[in-house]
Amino acid sequence: MMRLSLLPREEKFFFLLHQGAINAQKVARKLHDLMQHYDNVEAKVAEIKVLEEFGDQLIHDLMRALHRTFVTPIDREDLAALAERLDDVVDAIEEAAREMLEFKVQSPTPPAVELARLIVQCTDELEKALSMLHFRGAKLQELLPVTVEINRLENEADQATSRGMAELFSNGFSPVDIIKWQEIYKDLEAATDRSEDAANILEAIVLKNA
Repeated sequence: MMRLSLLPREEKFFFLLHQGAINAQKVARKLHDLMQHYDNVEAKVAEIKVLEEFGDQLIHDLMRALHRTFVTPIDREDLAALAERLDDVVDAIEEAAREMLEFKVQSPTPPAVELARLIVQCTDELEKALSMLHFRGAKLQELLPVTVEINRLENEADQATSRGMAELFSNGFSPVDIIKWQEIYKDLEAATDRSEDAANILEAIVLKNA
């Protein structure tokens, strides 16, 4: 990673946010790989944990930079909120992956695989949006289609979660497996919910700076 001391003061916030989005993207792809190729589960979950800890460090660096900077390029509350939502996305993914291991899940369900795919798409869109902020090669209004797409993906994830929950009670799952999958679905859906929260913050930034 580029040393923060080499970056202009304002640039470091966008740089750290973009790095956080890239990290979320990597974590999401690791989750999708876990769901599609359900082997070496312990090792794959450990890789996700390493990336989750790296994301924590990025957020820590951004918050420390905020405390040390009097004037920020956009509202400091928005910068902090964006960082926190990216962290929430990664935390939700890591928790779902860890539950797959700890609950000794035998194989992913089709809705879980679908949710993992949607989470990848959400993080792809977040990376696109934060790249626009970082490099500022586009007008802020050009972020809006990205936020609309994330909202659409979150709605699709809600539907996938509903299907998954319904199947728990109609496909012969044991009571214990129902409890396990309810927790996993909750965390998978949370990853898309927090992505939508980040999209809403980005939309607010556009409106504030229009």
